[in-house]
Amino acid sequence: MSPRRPVAIVTGGLQGLGLGIAQSLRAAGFDLAIVDLAAKAELPAVLTAPAEGAGTCRYYQMDIADIPAHAPVLSAIETDFGRLDCLVNNAGIAARPLTDILELGSDAFDRSVEVNLRGTFFLTQAFAKMLIASGPAAPDAYRSIILITSIAAELSFTDRSQYCVTKSALSMVTKLFAARLAGDGIHVHEVRPGLMQTPMTAKTGSDTIEKLLAAGTVPIARWGLPEDVGRTVCSLASGALPYMTGQPIWTAGGLNIPRIL
Repeated sequence: MSPRRPVAIVTGGLQGLGLGIAQSLRAAGFDLAIVDLAAKAELPAVLTAPAEGAGTCRYYQMDIADIPAHAPVLSAIETDFGRLDCLVNNAGIAARPLTDILELGSDAFDRSVEVNLRGTFFLTQAFAKMLIASGPAAPDAYRSIILITSIAAELSFTDRSQYCVTKSALSMVTKLFAARLAGDGIHVHEVRPGLMQTPMTAKTGSDTIEKLLAAGTVPIARWGLPEDVGRTVCSLASGALPYMTGQPIWTAGGLNIPRIL
């Protein structure tokens, strides 16, 4: 392992958007710490197959809602890889089952807050403290924290209100940490995926989204793919946009463009 190879942590990296993000980062030469829920997990072949210039991957079990586990897992990753450069906050839970806002119970709401918001906030805090404690970054290093939110950070879906609330709150979390950490040379970014084709969306069926695509709701009229988000995250983590922090990056095919007709 090259001591100059950057190290990225990807939460929820075993499938879906997290796996697409991990693939892109590995191909770009990052070493990866994949963090997910499974007590024992075999990394997908796409993260272990030999490839020229690709980084190495290790797996770490953690529920991001378990805040006392954050520091030990981050410390283990730093010890194993010798450095930390990037945290990709991808892990989260969807609104299941879909429930009208007038019928939503407090347990479902609290669970979404516990994982999506509280867990992400305090993992970001712990990671930022470790970066600062490690001292200034090397001149050729780019240190970043990337939060994967959603179009639901701005668009309203009344049958998944707890998801919208947590994702919109994470947009403010991005701004807050960006403002606080800029002086320490740590960039904080928000990525808002659009209508994504993942195992999570497959569980709810795709008829509604197919109709939206056919109606021209999305200017780039296709499903978004994990690799679309992966390329966005890779550009940010690699420092391709060095004079930017705290901004939402829509990876949504133009869905956010205001239109009357």
